[in-house]
Amino acid sequence: MTKLLQLLERDCTLTHEELAAMTGMTAEAVGEAVRQYEKDRVLLGYRAVVDWDQTDREAVTALIEVKVTPQRGEGFDRIAQRIYQYDEVESVYLMSGAFDLTVIISGRTLKEVAHFVGEKLATIEDVTGTATHFILHKYKENHLIFEKQEEQQERFVFE
Repeated sequence: MTKLLQLLERDCTLTHEELAAMTGMTAEAVGEAVRQYEKDRVLLGYRAVVDWDQTDREAVTALIEVKVTPQRGEGFDRIAQRIYQYDEVESVYLMSGAFDLTVIISGRTLKEVAHFVGEKLATIEDVTGTATHFILHKYKENHLIFEKQEEQQERFVFE
């Protein structure tokens, strides 16, 4: 079943028949497995990965390092839950190392991101520090390459 999940993660548009051929399962077994994964919340959703740089939509994405004071009995969970409630927040990860949480957000402008960090994130009780990094260019995300791939011509090297 791990193979089925890996295939769905890479391309959720594959039909049950295609998935069956790739996993050695029947299409009916694939359908039942997918329904069970959805029911058990193993599969949480399906989404398209869009290269927004190829459109006229203006947007910035920021990765924010967040230092927090963990809460007795709850650790980092309560603070992470408070942070991920904001619409701007795409992802929140608990980290090891020099900071505690990574928060990834998107906004229309740098000013919008700065407002979120300064007025919403940094003011949360138990947030002790932030460091914001802006993503300048995406090369690859979720196994998908964003750059246009030029066809490589075969090269022969003779010595």
